[in-house]
Amino acid sequence: MERSEIYEKLNEIFCDVLDLDEVHLTDASVADDIEEWDSLSHIQLIVAIEKAFGIKFTSLEIMKWNNVGEMVNSIIAKKQ
Repeated sequence: MERSEIYEKLNEIFCDVLDLDEVHLTDASVADDIEEWDSLSHIQLIVAIEKAFGIKFTSLEIMKWNNVGEMVNSIIAKKQ
């Protein structure tokens, strides 16, 4: 799965979970960049991402993420 395909799917998930019309995620995107992305919605995002990609993250993996780029790296690693 290409990085661009992952971003397309993540943009859809973020829009759905955060009830946004559109969002443009980049490797540098963080929760502070999106007003609706708080601690509760973070959990909802993780669950939706795991379901959409058919993967599971560990708590340690999630805690290590500093931005969306690191989240995408984890998705890529699990999809290989």
